[in-house]
Amino acid sequence: MTHATISQQGTLHCFPAGLRDEQGALVNVEVSAVLFDGQRMILASDKPIPGETRSAVFSVAMTDNGPDDSQLEYFTAPLIKRAIKYEDMSLTADGRHVLATTGFDRIDGESHDLNDYNHLLIWPLGQPEKVQAVDPDPRDGVEGSLELRLKLNDAIGFPYYKIEGLAAVPGEQDEGLLLFGIREQGQAFDDFRYVSRIVGAHYRIDENANLVFTDNMREYYAFEPGQHPAVRFDCGLSSLEYDPYHQRLFLLNSFEVVEQGQERIGGYLWSVSLEEFYAGKPPTLVTTPSGEALEFEHKAEGLAVLDRDRLFVAYDNDRHLGLGSVDERDERHACEAPYTMLQLT
Repeated sequence: MTHATISQQGTLHCFPAGLRDEQGALVNVEVSAVLFDGQRMILASDKPIPGETRSAVFSVAMTDNGPDDSQLEYFTAPLIKRAIKYEDMSLTADGRHVLATTGFDRIDGESHDLNDYNHLLIWPLGQPEKVQAVDPDPRDGVEGSLELRLKLNDAIGFPYYKIEGLAAVPGEQDEGLLLFGIREQGQAFDDFRYVSRIVGAHYRIDENANLVFTDNMREYYAFEPGQHPAVRFDCGLSSLEYDPYHQRLFLLNSFEVVEQGQERIGGYLWSVSLEEFYAGKPPTLVTTPSGEALEFEHKAEGLAVLDRDRLFVAYDNDRHLGLGSVDERDERHACEAPYTMLQLT
């Protein structure tokens, strides 16, 4: 059984207050992916952040006192700026490369207009300027991980899906296993159900520092959060994170429902050892020390392992500005991303 307590909460300023897009609309940060690289928190918004010197992927320094948004750096390589709707990030199993995935939740069969929503990116740790697309369309000049999309199609088996989880776990010799977490699946964007499924394939890093899949994509895991009596709302998978300190996976769920006319957002956290994962055993719900379910009061979308005993949770509350217990203020600014740090026992 894993217990967790909140050790710190706050908000990160991700761009200047009052920033507006080309249409004059106020830009709202929606952090959906987060990664700790050993020194910095790398975060990604699932909505673009406009400006030549900005992008939806950025980092902040991580200090003994928590994240320091006074030391903010945007990753502005053209390929990173081009991709849209980032949903999760992971280090490769050897810790030497960063992986970032978009949602793969839309495609235009008649043109390449929506290719930007279909990217798995890789770059050497600390060198985002060397970013590459993984498994691209073999035709010259066609951007996007479109060959990967075909592999996901075959493994998932539905015409519509949304990828929101990404985690690399160690494999044999120089290989790793790359896992994709599925949050939604169905016939179309307006005809789906929330799920918690994981598909994946083994990979290696080639001589060009790119990721190459070495076997077929297939389903590895699935569970029904609603079967646990403490889960109160219908939810889907929103992040995956491998914990190398304890050889386990953390699975994050989030929900956004309307109950008696009131919008409710939140999430739950689960853990499963790699042995249990491969055996298909259900995950364990992370609880408070008193044994109650740890139910987040915000829409938990990003998860990062900081060390043996600490986790970082980022929230993507969409247009919801309420802060709850995160801050004494009633509402955040649109440029602020709320977060929570957890202490595990």
